[in-house]
Amino acid sequence: MKRPQPADFFKDWKDREALAEGMIPLIGKLYRGHNVSLYIYGQNLVNRSVTDIMQVHRFVRQIEHNELSEFETFPVVEALAAMDLGPAHIDIGKLSVLYQEKGNGRDLESFLKDEVGDDIGSTRKPIPQPQDVVLYGFGRIGRLVARLLIEKAGGGDVLRLKAIVVRKGKSEQDLQKRANLLRHDSVHGPFKGTIRVIEEENKLVCNGNEIPVIYANSPAEVDYTAYGINDAIVVDNTGVWRDEDGLRQHLKCPGVAKVLLTAPGKGNIPNIVYGVNHRDITPDQPIISAASCTTNAIVPVLKVLLDDYGIVQGHVETVHSYTNDQNLIDNYHKGDRRGRSAALNMVLTETGAAKAVSKAIPELAGKLTGNSIRVPTPNVSMAILNLQLGRDTSVEEINEFMRHKALYSPLQQQVGYSVSDEAVSTDFVGDRHACVFDAKATIVNGNSCVLYCWYDNEFGYSCQVVRVLEKMAGVEWAIYPKGF
Repeated sequence: MKRPQPADFFKDWKDREALAEGMIPLIGKLYRGHNVSLYIYGQNLVNRSVTDIMQVHRFVRQIEHNELSEFETFPVVEALAAMDLGPAHIDIGKLSVLYQEKGNGRDLESFLKDEVGDDIGSTRKPIPQPQDVVLYGFGRIGRLVARLLIEKAGGGDVLRLKAIVVRKGKSEQDLQKRANLLRHDSVHGPFKGTIRVIEEENKLVCNGNEIPVIYANSPAEVDYTAYGINDAIVVDNTGVWRDEDGLRQHLKCPGVAKVLLTAPGKGNIPNIVYGVNHRDITPDQPIISAASCTTNAIVPVLKVLLDDYGIVQGHVETVHSYTNDQNLIDNYHKGDRRGRSAALNMVLTETGAAKAVSKAIPELAGKLTGNSIRVPTPNVSMAILNLQLGRDTSVEEINEFMRHKALYSPLQQQVGYSVSDEAVSTDFVGDRHACVFDAKATIVNGNSCVLYCWYDNEFGYSCQVVRVLEKMAGVEWAIYPKGF
């Protein structure tokens, strides 16, 4: 799709700005009234600002080399909003391109009815009844998962955050302090919405979601049924228990059905990287791990390369932002090197991500080594993949291969793609992909390649956690266009 350069750039901008503004109530109507989420090439449009929507269009123009604009997508949004749709995920960017390429002169309404016809008048739900979710712990990942669950509440008939469990803090203003940490985040910015604190009921009300805060020192102290919670999935983001015996404490609590761990699981606990091995989740599995942020970042890239090129061996080096277990200034730490100030040092440490890859991709067992360098930044990390592939290739071939996977494969939510010469870590704060492939940094020499992948080790990982959570709950969305 090509478009001539506008004669008046300012007028063109204002016209497109007006169309993006007009999309917002239509997108909201579809989401809240019908549980329909709209996307453009995998990027969600729900609860986005005018400039956010325009930037998503710009992304397509940069990556897809296609002059897709609001002039093409607005009529699609408008037509979809007039239809009686059931719950679905609809990519209006891909539908717009498909209409331009294969519409064959048909009017837009009839084309869309053909494409999303199975959804018109549908009473199907993505899940038979709302799934209760409990956050056990409320640290960096817990608060971001809370933000995502509140943001994705929709009509309230899919995942419902029903409680947060924490240890009682030393301050008399404990609840207010926790609300403030949810409301303000130095890295991820302010909470998008309103938060009310009801002290006498130990409750937060976030965008209308009533969330009791339960104080407990161990899982055994909690009876969730007393709070009207039943068959809940507990998301344990404390990192205190990572083996089956420890996590089974949650399953003994009244009202709990399953547990999701936001850290690598030990022993026989399945480690799931959504997009790669999430189909291994079965209804009879009570405990699942969402693996680590680094494992989620590298596994999707390794999987597509293994399938198409083969991987003989490789080394993974992660340049990772410091984490809360490090010391702000030099002090005693049980781990090697981590006792030194996180804000002043690059700290060489181990990572289990390379070994953990084999839990998601058994074919790579024993083929990867890995290390990690903690650096003085609060968020966004980089994985450097130094790989020997099964055949020779080139920079151009690898980059085009990864671009196609980022745009068209089932892994488009996991693998992003960057062509910026000026990209730095803060550019990826808030990115929802498991990783973003940096095409400008690719190095290839025969069958050896060095690939650079950015990842928001907090928010991008939290998005993967929520995707695993949906799978555990049995959530199934209708997706359009089919097979694109």
